[in-house]
Amino acid sequence: MNSRRAIYPGSFDPITLGHVDVARRAARLFEEIIVAVYEGQEKPGALFSTEERIALAREVAATVPEPNIRVDSFSGLTVDYARSLDAGVIVRGLRAISDFEYEFKLAHMNAHLAPGIEVVCLMTSSGHSFISSSLIREVAALGGDVDGLVPAPVGDALRAKLAVRV
Repeated sequence: MNSRRAIYPGSFDPITLGHVDVARRAARLFEEIIVAVYEGQEKPGALFSTEERIALAREVAATVPEPNIRVDSFSGLTVDYARSLDAGVIVRGLRAISDFEYEFKLAHMNAHLAPGIEVVCLMTSSGHSFISSSLIREVAALGGDVDGLVPAPVGDALRAKLAVRV
């Protein structure tokens, strides 16, 4: 596996400044970082379609100065997707201790399924540690201000999407 290429998988519903922070920091560690939008079964409470999440992630990635970040989508097992790209690393973000247990189990399952692929967890910067996509969706749906927590295009998309639902 190629340890210079890493994938950063997630549902990104929506992509937040915390996600962007992790992707940018990973881009400094690896020659190529692929923000991989999961296109499998929609999670309960999902707001954006797979196509919308991919489009938003691409729009946001185009605004960051790191040229080695690209966006793709996948379905199925993350390790199978990583193998298909010859990526030797899966990047995950950790916000709080509560994330650790889940990520710990996931990393060990991935190691069982694909021993040649490493999982690298990056702690989210302290200013983003409380941000989660589900919390962003909830606050935005209730009319709260999420500016400064999501990239501007995502804030616009949230307002547009939620205006249609009302």
